[in-house]
Amino acid sequence: MSLNPKPYLQEIVLMQDKVVSFDEFPFCIPTIKNLTSLEFHPDVTFFVGENGSGKSTLLEAIAAAMGINPEGGNKNTTFATNRTHSELDDYIKTIKSYKKPKDYYFLRAESFYNVATYMDSLVSPTLQGYGGRSLHKQSHGESFMATITNKLRGNGLYLMDEPEAALSPTRQMSAISVIHKLVKDNSQLIIATHSPILLAYPRAKIYRFDQSGIHETTYEKTEHFEVTKDFLNRYEMMTKILMGE
Repeated sequence: MSLNPKPYLQEIVLMQDKVVSFDEFPFCIPTIKNLTSLEFHPDVTFFVGENGSGKSTLLEAIAAAMGINPEGGNKNTTFATNRTHSELDDYIKTIKSYKKPKDYYFLRAESFYNVATYMDSLVSPTLQGYGGRSLHKQSHGESFMATITNKLRGNGLYLMDEPEAALSPTRQMSAISVIHKLVKDNSQLIIATHSPILLAYPRAKIYRFDQSGIHETTYEKTEHFEVTKDFLNRYEMMTKILMGE
C-alpha cells in the first residue's frame, strides 16, 4: 500500500532569525510578523481576510518559493513585466512531500492579463492547454474558466489568488465542480479568496488573516459568510442604512 503523496506542500516556515527588520515590508504586515509556520490541507486550503491583510503577499511568496512565476502561470512561464513581488520567498522554508506534483500553476487575477499577453507573444503560441483559443479573445471570466478547465491537468499543486474576480456567481459554482475534479485527480489547491461561494467547498482548511495573525476558522465563522448571509436576509433594511436613509 503506497503512502498518500498529498499534501505536496505540507508546511511553510518563516525563518524569523534571518529577518533583518520587522518594520520593513512585507515583514511589517501583522500576519507575516506573527507567522512562524503554516500547515496545509491535502486537498484545499483557503486564505481569507480583509484587503491588505497579507493573503496575496504570502501566496505570491509561496509561488516563488516553489519555483512558479510570481506573476502567474507555471514553471515554464518565464516573463516578468516588473519585479513588484516582495522578497518574502527568500525567508520561507518549504516542507514538501516525498513525491513532487506533476503539474504546477499560479492563477493570479491581478496579473492574468500579462499571462495572456505572454502566451500570445510566443513564436508558436502554445494555446492548446488553454482550450486552443487566445485568452485575449475571450471575456475575462471565459479565459479564467478556460484556464482552470483545460490548463490544470491534475496531479498538481495549484495556487489561486482571488479567482472569483472574473467569475459570475454561477461560474463560481462551476469552479467548485472543477476544484473537486482536481482534488479527485490528486491535486492540492491553495486559494486566497473573498468569495463565500468558493469557501463553501467542504472539508477545506480555512485560515483567517487579521491584525493578530493567521488563525484557522470554519466556514460559518468567516466574515464572508456572516456578512453575506446577514445582507441577503435583510437587504432592504441594510441598503437603507448604507445610504443613510
